[in-house]
Amino acid sequence: MDFVAGAIGGICGVAVGYPLDTVKVKIQTEPRNSSIWNCVWDTYRRERVWGFYRGLSLPVCTVSLVSSVSFGTYHHCLARICRFRYGSPDAKPAKTDITLSGFASGLVRVFLTSPTEVAKVRLQTQTQTQQRRPSASGPSAAPLLCPAPPAGSGPGPKYRGPLHCLATVAREEGLRGLYKGSSALLFRDGHSFATYFLSYTILCEQLTPAGRSQPDVLGVLVAGGCAGVLAWAVATPMDVIKSRLQADGQGQRRYRGLLHCVVTSVREEGPRVLFKGLTLNCCRAFPVNMVVFVAYEAVLRLMRGLSA
Repeated sequence: MDFVAGAIGGICGVAVGYPLDTVKVKIQTEPRNSSIWNCVWDTYRRERVWGFYRGLSLPVCTVSLVSSVSFGTYHHCLARICRFRYGSPDAKPAKTDITLSGFASGLVRVFLTSPTEVAKVRLQTQTQTQQRRPSASGPSAAPLLCPAPPAGSGPGPKYRGPLHCLATVAREEGLRGLYKGSSALLFRDGHSFATYFLSYTILCEQLTPAGRSQPDVLGVLVAGGCAGVLAWAVATPMDVIKSRLQADGQGQRRYRGLLHCVVTSVREEGPRVLFKGLTLNCCRAFPVNMVVFVAYEAVLRLMRGLSA
């Protein structure tokens, strides 16, 4: 039931949050996008509404599996830990148990999401890397974090869609190219999902009315939204590095690895670069995770009612 409910909740979350995710990736990988509204207007002016949905088809196709694995792994690990420590999978878990289960959930999903993330980031950033080539006009030209492909590659987009992007990356960069940035993704998802499930559980306990075992719909909405915001607050620094490493493959490579990317980014743009997109992440996380957890809890209750 957790796997099915997690799958449906994940799909609902993607439908709500993808346009803001596109803006977030562009802000993190291109210094010229100095603000959220500047990036939104620039994307709309160049690509219209479609520009906010580049690379959407692959996440929609895979999010059900990824979200299912995330929620299923979390509850499976929690049940195993409770059985080992307390003798019953239904025992009330400690905060440490929830944190460890959430951390395991984040680590497991990396192996499924890394290729999808690579394709998503490449598709979201390919237009700006093609249109913003280095200029001889002087210092006013913004430096490219993700250099454009050579001029001989033609005027059209390099990637025609998610599957073509995955095939091109695998052909040109090998299997390692599909898992580019996975080290940053491990750091991002491990800690953020531990925070995600722990904060959701604590908030649900605080928002549950006296005499009831679960919060009402409003309580789930608030707990889910706040849990998403806290998780992204923890995840944003590694999310910036992950996006830069995954976008760094379109032409000359700029970063040699995770540590080199962190050092180079901080040296050139200051420590604030690690929090690029934080405001947008938090604004996106609240409605997305409200929807995810409400859908998740609703499906769980429906399935329990049908199986009773």
